[in-house]
Amino acid sequence: MDIRVLRYFLAVAQEENITKAAERLHISQPPLSRQLHDLEKELGVKLFERTNRKVILTSEGVLLRQRAEEIIDLVEKTRSDVSSGTEEISGDIYIGSGETEGIRALAKVIRRIQKRYTDIRFHFFSGHAEEVTERLDRGLLDFGICIEPADMSKYDLIKLPTTDRWGVLMLKDDPLAEKNTITPEDLLSRKIITANQAMVEGEFSGWSGGLYPKYDFAATYNLLYNASILVEEGVGIALCIENVIREYDSNPLCFRPLEPPMNVGLDMIWKKHYVFSKAAELFQRELRNYLL
Repeated sequence: MDIRVLRYFLAVAQEENITKAAERLHISQPPLSRQLHDLEKELGVKLFERTNRKVILTSEGVLLRQRAEEIIDLVEKTRSDVSSGTEEISGDIYIGSGETEGIRALAKVIRRIQKRYTDIRFHFFSGHAEEVTERLDRGLLDFGICIEPADMSKYDLIKLPTTDRWGVLMLKDDPLAEKNTITPEDLLSRKIITANQAMVEGEFSGWSGGLYPKYDFAATYNLLYNASILVEEGVGIALCIENVIREYDSNPLCFRPLEPPMNVGLDMIWKKHYVFSKAAELFQRELRNYLL
């Protein structure tokens, strides 16, 4: 299996048609079909179900597509890192994060860098903590933003100046909206939408003072925008951090902080002993200087 064949496989998976994939790749159909057959033979599995009109990925094909995309991303990132080793700093920087106001500090540093280095590009991956650390461990990201507390045994970090405040997102006409803060007792008998990560259970279990097992968790979310739509449609109220969904006059939603307060710090992390590209090294240095 080589990179060229993986690119061929991805083209067919994306087009769902061998003829269209061959046209996109600027090769004839028979060699492409032969490459796919050889790939299936090499792996010992069937990757496609072939019909008269299109090809459909098998479960093994879906898995290979995911892995192939990660491999191609890593190859492109490695090529960018190596080729950026010139006197003029250039290249790509990959950052993973959940939805947080902490990105604002990074944005200010990125703007500074853009004024001096026009060939540095930034790529953001949005996901929850487990997805971000998994991609860090695989070398697909240079940096990740994580919420404290977190296991830092594999990572180095820079503490960010932002503190995220947890609270509840609800409709403005919800009875709870009349309160300034939300207590553990306020969440009893309510449908609750919560972030789908282990940290939430650990932190809120302590905050609730033993009421956590009595809560009715109606849904979980990965990114808050989808959760906000669930709140608008009356599915429940959402536990979330402040300022991700902005409040304005026409927005039917509002945010109320928790009481007792639950505030969490943010860290920018990277793998210990990670070899940075010159662009990533510059970004790390500029962020440190900005925070001094």
